[in-house]
Amino acid sequence: MKNTKKLSFFEQYLTVWVLLCIVIGIIIGKNAPQFAQALNDFSIYQVSIPIAICLFFMMYPIMVKIDFAQVVKSAKTPKPVLMTLIINWGIKPFTMYAIAYFFLGFLFRELIPGTEILSNGQEVELWRSYVSGAILLGIAPCTAMVLMWGYLAKGNDGLTLVMVAINSLLMLLLYGLLGGFLLNINDMPIPWQTMLLSVAIYVALPLVAGYFSRKTIINRKGIEWFNEKFLHWLTPVSIGALLVTLILLFSLKGDVIIDNPLTILWIAIPLFIQTILIFVIGYFGFARFLKLSYKDTAPAAMIGASNHFEVAIATAIILFGLSSGAALATVVGVLIEVPVMLMLVAICKRTSYLFDKK
Repeated sequence: MKNTKKLSFFEQYLTVWVLLCIVIGIIIGKNAPQFAQALNDFSIYQVSIPIAICLFFMMYPIMVKIDFAQVVKSAKTPKPVLMTLIINWGIKPFTMYAIAYFFLGFLFRELIPGTEILSNGQEVELWRSYVSGAILLGIAPCTAMVLMWGYLAKGNDGLTLVMVAINSLLMLLLYGLLGGFLLNINDMPIPWQTMLLSVAIYVALPLVAGYFSRKTIINRKGIEWFNEKFLHWLTPVSIGALLVTLILLFSLKGDVIIDNPLTILWIAIPLFIQTILIFVIGYFGFARFLKLSYKDTAPAAMIGASNHFEVAIATAIILFGLSSGAALATVVGVLIEVPVMLMLVAICKRTSYLFDKK
């Protein structure tokens, strides 16, 4: 039977939906600012209940796709797994900070005036908040749509699953540590309890829920029903929760966009450069050095280039507030994700011949 797997309607036009949410959010913010503020204020210990619900449904459909049984297979493919781990946790977080700081904290600094009050009441420079959002993106390797990027690039799907599972487990251990370290260098307040809570709520909780529900559903309905029916239904749930979160975010942040319409561009430039740099390091650097096959190289490079923007958005919101510049910066990561990754998929397919020469 012919495999017709492709990006869903929601995934294919994700950039369009994000732009639409920006417009809707700004309109709500201008005409009914009390609506979004009331939802944001409905919180427990500074955690907005409506946003927490949205973020859980944003994360759960991603985590339920992960088959942790694939982790044991990593011993059979040590080189590509080692490559992606070095890039994701040893290189990418630090290049993201350096690039974001150079552009937002130096090159574009005069174009990003002003300060903001974080959810904890502390005042920080706006550019520094944007750098923080970039940091949170840089320490979150993609574990969701990379499955699709690897497939579209005709990569090794089994290896992609292995790397997704391993990176999801490592995120539980390293996300908070690396995030706290780099945010501290960026002179941002680090509420460590909140940082650990965000990892527990938005990574561990959906991860555990995904693991047990996946196991239960497959045992009762079978793997085919799980893949063809259950996951198909979950995809719009995840993206729908993401879009609702974005509308609320921009209803609180719309004034910044209106007053500084090029803000999104200033943030997008370092994120774009970072994505290309990490892809080049992995695809044309490490993979060639390790003499990997194309089918292993493509997904290994993709998982480093793309970001787990859902985790980054969730962490930015719980750490610094829904209306923070850090949250806005993570959303820009969503905005450029699909077009940039599709471009990299095309590059992979056109250069695949470089890796399989005898």
